[in-house]
Amino acid sequence: MSDASNLPSNGLSYKHAGVDIDAGNALVDAIKPAVRSTRRPGADAEIGGFGGLFDLKAAGFIDPVLVAANDGVGTKLKIAIDTGSHSTIGIDLVAMCVNDIVVQGAEPLFFLDYFATGKLDVEVGKAIVEGIAEGCRISGCALIGGETAEMPGMYHGNDYDLAGFAVGAAERGTLLPRPDVRPGDAIVAIGSSGVHSNGYSLVRKIVDISGVDWYLPAPFDEARTLSGALLTPTRIYVKPILSALKAGIGLKALAHITGGGFIDNIPRALPENVSAHIDLNAVQVPKVFGWLARVGGMGEREMLRTFNCGVGMICVLDAREAEQLVSHLYEQGEKPAIIGRITEAGAEPVTFEGKLAL
Repeated sequence: MSDASNLPSNGLSYKHAGVDIDAGNALVDAIKPAVRSTRRPGADAEIGGFGGLFDLKAAGFIDPVLVAANDGVGTKLKIAIDTGSHSTIGIDLVAMCVNDIVVQGAEPLFFLDYFATGKLDVEVGKAIVEGIAEGCRISGCALIGGETAEMPGMYHGNDYDLAGFAVGAAERGTLLPRPDVRPGDAIVAIGSSGVHSNGYSLVRKIVDISGVDWYLPAPFDEARTLSGALLTPTRIYVKPILSALKAGIGLKALAHITGGGFIDNIPRALPENVSAHIDLNAVQVPKVFGWLARVGGMGEREMLRTFNCGVGMICVLDAREAEQLVSHLYEQGEKPAIIGRITEAGAEPVTFEGKLAL
């Protein structure tokens, strides 16, 4: 039989089970200014209701097709948790979703987040959501809702997890990839900000092997700590890509270079009758990847299939427009380069020449 003598005199509450409703309410109040800062046509970015609303007509769409994506941040979260650095991880969360939407030629419209933890720390939650709001501002989408789940027993210590959900739209008939990708088209790369948000289980293993403390200068960038360098948020490409499309540059296909690197992601954007040929000598490789390759003893092909190696986005377009796209992206603050071409379909969907400067 159960022993009721151990119960509080006035009975159990949810807080006795480890869930603090007051803390949840305090977090909602604390994040309202950040959420409101993401307002845009179609959404007032208010939270607290049972569902978020978005008005496609107010956003200017006539005959829209919706595009949705969801993602997480993976074990990059462990670096944020272990070092107490939570301010940028929300940008990663937004980036991983909205970059997948813009490759379809769609404009991200709104975002929802899911934040789960064992014990809610209001300040940590506030920092995370402020990062999410920053990612939404960078990409031009509204943060219209989310869920905070306090689940004692599911998560240990300060652990938490994040998931993001984004919805965008494009006018019917304008979605990418286009069917006219053909041999001779150019491949333009847009530079990454670093490792972005993929491969961090391997990154953390390499850090363990290296013996470098998170708070010491990064071996590949002494101006920053190792944790600060590896927590550099994923670059968001939404506005530069939408700007290029609005300028009439004929983008035919886009590929977000995430888990799977060049080898697995580029074919996702191409029809079956073509392949991609990449000149690795033209790829601008940040120093972090050379350090990871050396300490981890990784070969070039493994690097190309695990990390972005300095390329966050691939653009395919007619070769006659490639220089125009490069100039346009430079004006938008990006680091573009022509790194290859489309070829007739071969035995491999992606082939390489040259060598990564690792």
